[in-house]
Amino acid sequence: MSTQLVLLAVLMFAVTYPSRALPILAPGIERLPPRALLYLRLVGPAVLASLAAANTLVAKAADGSPQFHAGIEVVGVTACLVVVAWRRNLLPGLVVGVALVAAARFAGLA
Repeated sequence: MSTQLVLLAVLMFAVTYPSRALPILAPGIERLPPRALLYLRLVGPAVLASLAAANTLVAKAADGSPQFHAGIEVVGVTACLVVVAWRRNLLPGLVVGVALVAAARFAGLA
């Protein structure tokens, strides 16, 4: 079992936690300029998008080098993005994306 993913999770926590905890730790954050509030609000989705892109579009080749990969996961992420943009809620998008990929894998299409 590899501990690399645990190290990555700890690193991502250390990088993203300060911006997520800022409203709790800094009273009066609502007085920040609108652009700063927008930036802080979009840190989480940006991290999720970069993780999704890296995990769905990059695969290891036989020699171990990264290569472009477009499979059913790309369709799942696209469906997730469409539902999130439509419903303005992350949970339904994640459910649709995961269900789509799971159904395709269960049916033997992926």
